[in-house]
Amino acid sequence: MSRIGKNPIVIPEKVEVSIGATELTVKGPLGTLKQRLSPDVAVKIDDGKVVFAANGNSKQANAMSGTLRALTANMVHGVKQGFEKKLTLVGVGYKAQAQGTKLNLALGFSHPIVHVLPEGVKAETPTQTEIVIKGMDRQKVGQVAAEIRAYKDPEPYKGKGVRYADEKITLKETKKK
Repeated sequence: MSRIGKNPIVIPEKVEVSIGATELTVKGPLGTLKQRLSPDVAVKIDDGKVVFAANGNSKQANAMSGTLRALTANMVHGVKQGFEKKLTLVGVGYKAQAQGTKLNLALGFSHPIVHVLPEGVKAETPTQTEIVIKGMDRQKVGQVAAEIRAYKDPEPYKGKGVRYADEKITLKETKKK
């Protein structure tokens, strides 16, 4: 069985986990998240813990028990505390401005870029060169951060572009004559 799938998830205070016929629902202070269940995995709630077990000895069942456990742990963390990704803009004239469900970006193109944020994801701009993306769904937060970064990847010679706050860019040396 999957080593990750063996670990139970402790349900914190103010978080409710309910198991339906085909989906698992997690409710917390920040909202509600749902995950479709796999028929290869048996899910139970035992005295404040969610326990996952593979149905059968197949590789698919073992893999799905670990995957479902990790997704559920992320859901519990998301509805309790939420997730955030920080991006920084490096370059002269690069700016970001959050306006409701839209993020306005000036990244050196001839036109401004307006990125529409999906439901459940918020963006904040503490300064013009910092973007903080917040939400309770880890996958959505990471996807939005990746889409914004894709507008202008950090280039390898000067390091200009959109990068994650903790990302290290290895700069190349220019050609010598």
